[in-house]
Amino acid sequence: MPNSLNRAMPTIRILQVEDSTLDAELVLGELDADGIDYEARLVDDERLYVEALETFRPHIVLSDLSMPGFSGQRALELLRVRDADTPFIFVSAKLGEEAAIEALRNGATDYILKQNPARLASAVRRALSEAEAQRAARRAESELIRAQRFEALAMLAGGLSHDLRNLLQPLLLAGDSLQDYADDPRLARLGALVRDCGKRGLDMVQSMLSFARGARRAEQVRLGGLMEALDLLLQGSLPRSITMEVALDDPDLSFEGNHTELQQCLLNLCLNAIQAMPDGGRLRIESSRVTLPESFFNEGEKPRTGEYLCLTVVDTGVGMEQDTLDRLFEPFFTTKESGTGLGLLSCKRIVASHGGVMRVDSAPGEGTTFRLYVPLTGLREEGGAAEGDQGSLEGNAERVLVVVEEAAQLSLLSDMLDAYGYQAHASQSGTAALQWIEAQGVPDVVVMDAEMNLFTGVRTLAALVDHGYQGPVLLLARPESPPNLDELPALDHLHVVDKPVTTRSLLRTLRKALGDD
Repeated sequence: MPNSLNRAMPTIRILQVEDSTLDAELVLGELDADGIDYEARLVDDERLYVEALETFRPHIVLSDLSMPGFSGQRALELLRVRDADTPFIFVSAKLGEEAAIEALRNGATDYILKQNPARLASAVRRALSEAEAQRAARRAESELIRAQRFEALAMLAGGLSHDLRNLLQPLLLAGDSLQDYADDPRLARLGALVRDCGKRGLDMVQSMLSFARGARRAEQVRLGGLMEALDLLLQGSLPRSITMEVALDDPDLSFEGNHTELQQCLLNLCLNAIQAMPDGGRLRIESSRVTLPESFFNEGEKPRTGEYLCLTVVDTGVGMEQDTLDRLFEPFFTTKESGTGLGLLSCKRIVASHGGVMRVDSAPGEGTTFRLYVPLTGLREEGGAAEGDQGSLEGNAERVLVVVEEAAQLSLLSDMLDAYGYQAHASQSGTAALQWIEAQGVPDVVVMDAEMNLFTGVRTLAALVDHGYQGPVLLLARPESPPNLDELPALDHLHVVDKPVTTRSLLRTLRKALGDD
């Protein structure tokens, strides 16, 4: 029995547990008089009550205390087994003080005497408001715990990444060294395999670390690199029953944005798509460049005409009904039992922070398509970097002091430099490096790991300068945690080389540094 006295209020679903139709109508009359918009369902036995809880899903239950074959206490017990938040108000002609207190202890929200129903409407309003506040508090607490878990994961990832890099870094250097044996094809193939495995492992470490830490700086995002990172993260989540296709119109397209946030957005959409295909299907990620006219934008969106990158995520899953689509970006709205309802909202905010918009098309049984439109500002086309010819990387017997704490990396770097015509001198600590300088004199160039523990890179460089060294320094550092150059002593020729270090990048930087002198 719907009521439409006040359409400004959301319609509430009221489940009445009452064996008297007249009493039920009198109760609803109080709500009519107060202008509450409602839809009511009346039941008077346990079977109908349980069925209504499942199908009608009431916002509030108004129940008599005693009925033939059923009771309000039993109705309260059945509700609380299923839901701790839905308000339950007793509306009874006989409810003594002791019974009322016992009812509240058992989980009732309030009680109203039928002979004095004046405060019923206000009790309903208050109960609904308090229930929503409880749900909001519980959601906030759940999100806080979730955020703390991610923070702990980020800290753990940061610690593990350093150790994993140290384990995987030698594979890159050893692979490059083995590939130099061109006269033995087997060694060359083995070198390529070792190097590729090392690079793949390091890429996975970097993707996980970047995602966990959630970097927020603007940067040049390469489309192909974004998809490669997404593929690495999805590998362990993609069931065999689902095929994944990636179709990029221009993998080398580079644009201004935030790699980590866009990666998170695409990952959320892909994981949702996987969950929407429990029986298998096809997940497809596409990219294209489109020009959007002003008429494309919806009310409330800032029209920004021009060229956009369109990232499309398509699945062949169960699809969504219109009611779900209408609420898709509401905070905390979710169709999942364990979901938070914040994933798609986060995606929308990420795209909006890039100046873009989102679109979604879906229908039951026809799958879902999400389109992300990101403006192509700061556009740059990138081609493959030239490796340079082999001869330009050769040394001329220059003395290179290599200072790295990790023994395997130190050995590989020194052997590689020796093989390319340098005189490499290995030191496993800043102290050992200073002792070598005192005995052998200053080198032509210093290659140093920025992340040394026993005698830090900053302290070592300061000591080297005190010992008269003014030559070039190659500082090996992680891109996500670069050294604070303000803490370093004044150096005319300081070159930061990103880790993980490859043979070619190190040798090219080395030639550049020595050529600066």
